[in-house]
Amino acid sequence: MSKRLDVVLAIVSLLCISAPLAAHHGNAAYDESKLVTVKGTVTEWLWANPHCFLKFDVKDEKGNVVHWAAETSNPPDMIGHGWSKNTLKPGDQITVVMLTVKNGRPIGRVRQVTLPDGKVLTNESGLANRSLNSSAPPSPEER
Repeated sequence: MSKRLDVVLAIVSLLCISAPLAAHHGNAAYDESKLVTVKGTVTEWLWANPHCFLKFDVKDEKGNVVHWAAETSNPPDMIGHGWSKNTLKPGDQITVVMLTVKNGRPIGRVRQVTLPDGKVLTNESGLANRSLNSSAPPSPEER
């Protein structure tokens, strides 16, 4: 009976661990067929796990302010690409290149940010060598 209980507990433990992992990652919500470039003002830079988030305001073609939220990678990955928790500050004027969600809401996944001083930071390996003005999605090697 004890062996049977051990097996059941092991299976339950594995299921508890594997379910959140499978559900967490994915790009299905993003339109990977094009990159969008916008200029805006940082409202908040959240340096946190599992992803950092950039909140910024952009004026649309009618002059209305649109509040954007865009995710990046996790802090250790971002450090490896030259970012820090102090990279962005509220009020900074930035240019963001990102994938946006398919439903048209102001939500994205950051690919590149141009800082107020002109410095360009990317979110993923290989993107620094690629023209982000291209409408083609990143290749598997660039992801």
